[in-house]
Amino acid sequence: MDVNKTYKGVALQEVLTLLQQHENTSKVIAGGTDLIIQLRECKVTPQVLIDVSSLEEIKGIEIIENRVSIGAATTFTQLVNSPFLNNGLEGLKEAAKSVGSPQIRNIATVGGNICNASPAADIIPPLLVLDSELYISDINKSRTISLEKFLIDKGQVDLKTNELLCHIQFNNIKNNQGLGFSKLGLRKSLAIARISVAVWVEVEENTYKQVRIATGACSKLGVREREVEALLLGKPVEEKTMQLGAEALKTQLEKRLAGRKGMEYKREAIQGVFKEALTKATYLSKT
Repeated sequence: MDVNKTYKGVALQEVLTLLQQHENTSKVIAGGTDLIIQLRECKVTPQVLIDVSSLEEIKGIEIIENRVSIGAATTFTQLVNSPFLNNGLEGLKEAAKSVGSPQIRNIATVGGNICNASPAADIIPPLLVLDSELYISDINKSRTISLEKFLIDKGQVDLKTNELLCHIQFNNIKNNQGLGFSKLGLRKSLAIARISVAVWVEVEENTYKQVRIATGACSKLGVREREVEALLLGKPVEEKTMQLGAEALKTQLEKRLAGRKGMEYKREAIQGVFKEALTKATYLSKT
């Protein structure tokens, strides 16, 4: 690990200036739970590290005109402890709780988890079903992009070397909406997801008026399951609907993972994980 210079304790405009000055030769570090490993294994070889872990402008969680705004340098522990993510958003907290160990959650950041673009990233499926938007800046301008479009491929995102992910925003939950999350790992703690599912629903008169579903560790990256969503739209809240969605997800995985190791296991397991997430989301929409 050979880094010539590390900048720490700088303000946002200074960070953006440094990113411009050291374009193509720098890396942003916050928690460093992924980057430090990549540095040690020489998978990345930046000349400069820009530490944003103490950058207050991109930390914390707040409500702005009924939008939830999460700073990219917010840790998972802060996410879990936030008073703004109660009631229908419990699924987001549950996803945050499933990230690594308490020590990792104390330093790992939401923005880092997104930009690493791991197929098994726990926080991505719930943020996808919340239709999250990312606010990105460089020294001259800012832009907004949906999380879904930001994710390009495994380990690849739409972020230029002189840009910084600053905030993640989504609409706050309403009384008849709920977000559920379920994850299947190899063990109960420190588990990288084998399968994760997030479900967001809006329920009216015991009917699914809106449904959004996203899966993790079932493709090259976290994805929205739009075909399955369309099947459940307008259906009654009942076991038959839940089974319809589970079978549809099984079919999607059979197509997507055809010929790959673990496909048979995942196509069966996804059904139970999905049912648990949908049950949680439905319950939260009614409480």
